Amino acid sequence: MAASKSLKLGIIALVGAGIASFWYFDLHTLLSFEELRARSDELQTLRKEHALLSALVFFTLYVAVTGLSLPGAAVMTLAGGAIFGFWLAVVLVSFASSLGATLAFLVSRTLLRDWVQERFGRQLKSLNEGFARDGAFYLFSLRLVPVFPFFVINLISGLLPIGTLRFYWVSQLGMLPATAVYVNAGTQLGQLESPAGILSPALLGSFVLLAIFPFIARSFLGRLKARRKLRAYSKPKQFDTNMVVIGAGSAGLVASLIAATLKAKVTLIERHKMGGDCLNTGCVPSKAILRSAHVADEMRRAPEFGLAPVDVAVNFPQVMERVQQKIAAIEPHDSVERFTSLGVDCVAGDAKVVSPWEVEVNGERIRTRNIIIASGARARVPDIDGLQDLDFLTSDTLWEIRDLPRRLLVLGAGPIGCELAQAMASLGSEVTLITHAERILPREDADASEVVHRRLAAKGITIHCRCEPVSFAQTAEGQSALCKLAGEDRTLHFDRVLLAVGRTPNIENLGLEELGIRTTKRGTIEVDDYLQTDVPTIFACGDIVGPYQFTHTASHQAWYATVNALVGHFKRFRVDYSVIPWATFTHPEVARVGLSEDEAQAQGIAYDVTRYGIDDLDRAIADSEDEGFVKVLTVPGKDRILGATIVSNHAGDLLTEFTLAMKHKLGLNKILGTIHIYPTMSEANRFLASEWRKARKPEALLAWVERYFRWRRG
Repeated sequence: MAASKSLKLGIIALVGAGIASFWYFDLHTLLSFEELRARSDELQTLRKEHALLSALVFFTLYVAVTGLSLPGAAVMTLAGGAIFGFWLAVVLVSFASSLGATLAFLVSRTLLRDWVQERFGRQLKSLNEGFARDGAFYLFSLRLVPVFPFFVINLISGLLPIGTLRFYWVSQLGMLPATAVYVNAGTQLGQLESPAGILSPALLGSFVLLAIFPFIARSFLGRLKARRKLRAYSKPKQFDTNMVVIGAGSAGLVASLIAATLKAKVTLIERHKMGGDCLNTGCVPSKAILRSAHVADEMRRAPEFGLAPVDVAVNFPQVMERVQQKIAAIEPHDSVERFTSLGVDCVAGDAKVVSPWEVEVNGERIRTRNIIIASGARARVPDIDGLQDLDFLTSDTLWEIRDLPRRLLVLGAGPIGCELAQAMASLGSEVTLITHAERILPREDADASEVVHRRLAAKGITIHCRCEPVSFAQTAEGQSALCKLAGEDRTLHFDRVLLAVGRTPNIENLGLEELGIRTTKRGTIEVDDYLQTDVPTIFACGDIVGPYQFTHTASHQAWYATVNALVGHFKRFRVDYSVIPWATFTHPEVARVGLSEDEAQAQGIAYDVTRYGIDDLDRAIADSEDEGFVKVLTVPGKDRILGATIVSNHAGDLLTEFTLAMKHKLGLNKILGTIHIYPTMSEANRFLASEWRKARKPEALLAWVERYFRWRRG
């Protein structure tokens, strides 16, 4: 909970008063090494006469100095050794320094954390995640090395996600070695020429070694944990292959290709068709049918382009045959023959992992150093009463039909639902699209969703949002669904229903449970940042892992999983999700990379937004495709891109420029300074950058420039 304004003002007043007093009363001179040496005998006498009081005053002053982040803590530590002796001084300094550090930590947290996280939250995201996970290790290591100013560590820690109690006890333990060294030096104060004499290069080296000890220990514990996980199994003395990949979808194919390129021996197992969902039931067939649907729409628009009206007669069986032809044309890219020629041993069959080093297929066991699971996902079938009694369709089975459904109900309004609803409507179906969400394409901003909603509705698609199907039934009129729509019962009639409500990971019968490999609540395999499962020899990537179920992210993950599996004992690579683009291929398309406005607001990230309307673009106007916009979120006052959304014809192609810019830290000024061909759709990106620049033109300077040119005119 954010601290109240009055509390913050009170803390600022107290801290300010303390710091002012410190300098006003010249207390900093008392905390100098020279002053300490000069008064050493006097301080020891004072301690002998007032032992308890002197210890209490010393403790309180030490807490105040460290709590206010004032200079002098090192000298006070020396003073503690000189006055109280080694053991008592270690106790006093250890607890006082930890309490003072915690006070400084809390001051930083109360006054600055909310502001820093709100303004720089996106830049600090990876640091926040790392500190939330391993903050104790980082803090402990920094505390062990006196080279790092402790007051800086206190203040920075207050801005990061670590609990107060954890900060205290880690600080207590971590500062103890340095405290002991300084206190011991204080007991020998007369022999010291300066505080610099305390830390010899050898001693500093010892502290550095001590600092990396937690990481060495963690690595050791990780290896010990791995050994325990593998201890129950007998490791083969020899292996048939370096890697077995289960699943020949986009993730599995890329993993196999990378392994073969690295000259590792790799075995690829696929139980169904090479190419997986993307080739056979996903990306390729859906784009093929969308193309046919778009051509039909273009023909209907003939009068708009000055052409005679065209009587569009859709031959649906031929459309679906064309889809299969396109699959067949691309099939050689993913074929057994091609991958065999590249050095991959391709095996058809059901794979089961029977040990950390063995995969069983077709009754035989393959011994392998590492295993990558890339078994993909399938269309999710919701548990709704009566649905199983219907001959429902999914994005996996739609391609088998040859009769166009006269009335089609599409359940789900994400990318798949919207794309196929629009395609089937263009091909002649009477389509009803229902979703439980507030709007279609709920992962996109409302303005993007609205453009697509308007286009779907104009095509005659009936759209029901906030609609929950309760049951399905076979009726005399065909099929029906009883739904809750705006709190009321509504019966919808249709001939076929298409399910587009997400995808379910294929984790069954792989042997995961027997090996103790954990899965998430979403049914995906649980992996770490290196795509490694609980079993150290087994990795996973693609739809079986998430969090993004896209072909391009599956391929992206496959690189990390393969390299970490093959050479992770030398160097491991943390998977990078910082810049992930995606597109929905409706007409117009919706493409996005990075943050949306909704996400930025939900995460409390400050942003500026710049928008350019496609209706202003010459090429879009000439093509009669002038609907949509480009919208970019930037860091306030800067041109660094936080996210981009494009709604337009070919939006997926246009987005690449922003994806490249984000990946390589290029701002809008770089895009503005790049020549774009006229007239093309890509000019929209440059005009967006121009809008950003115009909104930030130096008005005051331009007023003086105007005066200058007026003077030049005479």
